[in-house]
Amino acid sequence: MREEMIHRAQEVRQRAHAPYSGYKVGAALLGASGKIYAACNVENASYGLSVCAERNAFYKAISEGERDFHAIAVVTENGAPPCGACLQVMAEFVPDFAKFTIILVDAQGNRKEYTLKDLLPYGFTPRLL
Repeated sequence: MREEMIHRAQEVRQRAHAPYSGYKVGAALLGASGKIYAACNVENASYGLSVCAERNAFYKAISEGERDFHAIAVVTENGAPPCGACLQVMAEFVPDFAKFTIILVDAQGNRKEYTLKDLLPYGFTPRLL
């Protein structure tokens, strides 16, 4: 399943709308149903309206009824991790940070794997409200 997720993220990355930064990102989110939700980043001239690929993938999945997630593959030029806003969105929808895998892949296909707990050890969650 990881290979398919990476492949889907690589494909969708090519459709990213990144005319300002030139930094294209593709993400493929694996739902508990087994379905993969792929999305890219979409920039806007009003920079605050830009949306990252990871958040787009989560929002797409949620809009289609998925609520339980296992992993996400993120493909960038340099294999960078998700931004803080994306990690916070993941925290909203992933109850067990230690069981959610984040696969980071660079343009050459090199990869690293982390859990959400690795990248966001003290996330703000609905349980804290």
